[in-house]
Amino acid sequence: MRHQGTGAGLKTAALYVVATPLGNLGDIGARALEVLRGADAIACEDTRHTRKLLDHFGLRAETFSLHEHNEAASAERLLRLLREGRSVALVSDAGTPAVSDPGARAVAAVREAGFAVIPVPGPNAAIAALSASGLTDPHFLFYGFLPAKETARRKAIAGLKALPCALVFHEAPHRIEETVADLAAELGPGRTLVIARELTKLFESIVSLPLAEAPAWLAADADRRRGEFVLAVSAPPPAEGVPADAERVLDLLLADLPLKQAVKLAAEISGASKNALYDLALSRKGKE
Repeated sequence: MRHQGTGAGLKTAALYVVATPLGNLGDIGARALEVLRGADAIACEDTRHTRKLLDHFGLRAETFSLHEHNEAASAERLLRLLREGRSVALVSDAGTPAVSDPGARAVAAVREAGFAVIPVPGPNAAIAALSASGLTDPHFLFYGFLPAKETARRKAIAGLKALPCALVFHEAPHRIEETVADLAAELGPGRTLVIARELTKLFESIVSLPLAEAPAWLAADADRRRGEFVLAVSAPPPAEGVPADAERVLDLLLADLPLKQAVKLAAEISGASKNALYDLALSRKGKE
């Protein structure tokens, strides 16, 4: 039996994960509006922010907060509503909930309790940025926010350097300069960086430039450092190959010499790329 407050077409005792606009309210989907109109309650990252969205479309719904600091307690409230046969919508401040936003723990709790979780897809900042980036890499890794502290951030970036895919990050305005500088330092100058700022909003900008030039570009204008950011970095260039004869020379030298000395001599003897030989030597040592 459908709960009295449930809108037409909505299932009872179900959680709807609803994507909402990044900035431009015109980006909301018809199905998202239907769900927000018919749900018995809406769990919001910030009820004040969501109220602006609901008021704009003339929607009157019960709301309660569900954010990173109260997610466990709010998940219990959400489960109580579902046990009563209610339908609940989950939204974040912008984009898709539970993707670099609160909600994943609540969704897991709902699924574990045996209730239906129904996605209502729509805006997503990372996908929006990639679609307009011009990067042609066939694969990408969405990382989200890097660590706030420099040492941890640099370590995280270094761990991503060799992955054969584009890298996508979120970043806040107060850390954008430091993060871009660390990306340039750790990933090297040869890759492309796309800086997508304030997507779908009044001051939206999407710029593509060599990673080595990005720190200076940001520093040149304070307006370039304002707003919410998505950063997309192209995949690393293909590794230089090492000819078979150079591999044999390197292996013979590695048997008796320290790695750096073996690489230097192997490059001089074979004429192969020193960088490629060094990477190969590291992989050889890593397997020992």
